[in-house]
Amino acid sequence: MSIKLRQLSYLLSLDEHGSFSRAATALHISQPALSRSIQGLEAQVGAALFLREGHGVVPTDLGRVLIE
Repeated sequence: MSIKLRQLSYLLSLDEHGSFSRAATALHISQPALSRSIQGLEAQVGAALFLREGHGVVPTDLGRVLIE
């Protein structure tokens, strides 16, 4: 598994901002690009890293481990 530094920065921004749209704006990338990157990271680790809830996201237990 080869996790890229960019993916980790996206993970941290998503945790900080709590939504894909706000994190993408802060990162100056499109929301679909952020979503694809997080989906790729989730595929690499084999599990969801965030629970998608209505208008936001919260990290799963595994997501919290990676964030820490």
